Amino acid sequence: MSSHFPEDFTWGTATASYQIEGAFDVDGRGASIWDTFSKTPGKVVNGDTGDQACDHYNRFDEDIALMKDLGVSAYRFSIAWSRLFPNGDSVREERGFDFYNRLINALVAAGIEPMVTLYHWDLPQALEDKGGWANRDVVKAFEDYATACAEAFGDRISTWITINEPWCVSWLGYSNGVHAPGKKDFNLAIAASHHTALAHAAATRAIKAVCPDATVGLTVNMNNIHNESPHDQDVVDFAALNDSNLNRWWIDAFTTGKYPQNLVDCYGEMLSRVVMPGDEKLLIAAPDFLGINYYCDGFVRSPRPEDKPAIEGGFMPFPQRVDGSSPAHLINDLTAMGWVVTPEGLGNLVKRVHKDWPSVPYLVITENGSSYDDVKVNGEVIDTKRTAYLVAHLQSLQNAISDGAPVKGYFAWSLLDNFEWAEGYAKRFGIVHVDYETFERTPKMSFKKYKEIIAANTAI
Repeated sequence: MSSHFPEDFTWGTATASYQIEGAFDVDGRGASIWDTFSKTPGKVVNGDTGDQACDHYNRFDEDIALMKDLGVSAYRFSIAWSRLFPNGDSVREERGFDFYNRLINALVAAGIEPMVTLYHWDLPQALEDKGGWANRDVVKAFEDYATACAEAFGDRISTWITINEPWCVSWLGYSNGVHAPGKKDFNLAIAASHHTALAHAAATRAIKAVCPDATVGLTVNMNNIHNESPHDQDVVDFAALNDSNLNRWWIDAFTTGKYPQNLVDCYGEMLSRVVMPGDEKLLIAAPDFLGINYYCDGFVRSPRPEDKPAIEGGFMPFPQRVDGSSPAHLINDLTAMGWVVTPEGLGNLVKRVHKDWPSVPYLVITENGSSYDDVKVNGEVIDTKRTAYLVAHLQSLQNAISDGAPVKGYFAWSLLDNFEWAEGYAKRFGIVHVDYETFERTPKMSFKKYKEIIAANTAI
């Protein structure tokens, strides 16, 4: 790197419970929607499930040792709701609480700050059976869960994230069905979008009631949406709808209590029937910080005859007549997920967020990473492209911070190769290679480069 990050910058790495823990039926854990979804034929590549994942449940000491070697000052992980409350109700499973207490205590002992995400997509199946995020009752259930977590872990957890990527929860889970619970209903997705916004605010207040000094935020997935057909008014309107749907919905909600007007108009009665009197006040929860997950920019253009509807760069097309494919000059620079590599987008995005929502005190990059088809040769994983992706995005972020963007931390996604949701184990995002038969961990070239960067910027 050409110059240092701020002296108090937080360096970290991140994971999610269902993607790494395994032990799906151990110590009283209840079923989640991802247990159900992954075991439904045709939903996940190769029929993979998270039953074993990376066996982190039994190997977290080894993983903490890796983090210690890496030099991170913080670790972002999520709690599996159904480990603590198997049916998503008030009935506790103390063995689940014991597991997270052991994990948190081990992190603290290693000098690594534990940063908790309360919800990273693994809703208790019993709650989904009652309608899940499309049922307003989930808001109270989530508030109670947040209270219990704050009471149990708040003496050691100072930084909390309520929900990870509520856009994915709502739209991938309830509209196009590629994620659990696999529903395909626009009405359900709109309801889930509202209820996740309400749940974030309710959980924020719940945590603060127990731990007044806690730092609480929301993590959203965002990108910059580029209009490749600026003279086509339909595409202009479409791009604006996508921006509101992906980038503005949740931030506008917790800062103003209102949703973007173009979406309010677009959704019409589908939204008005789930928004209750008084919700505008309930949506507001002054954030301590905003977590941003960034992987790539998105692109829209006028359709061509051969085009097929698509989702590209993490946003949902509204009228599926405009696709989101990448411009021709970028198609040779794709990750294994088929996502374009646009490192300049990270810096541009954080500057945009700071400009458009100045009331947000500061930003944290809670996920950033890439998937490539790694090959282990003679015990080494030379992941040149992932390493280049990491360096380029950190350079972009560093430039944005120099320009005044209030970014205070970066969490590389992911510590480990893991269960990559609907892609199963076919895609690897880790900076540590995992052999899924033996569970052997092998740090990759990207791990070693990240270690160098951290050391250079913490030894000030």
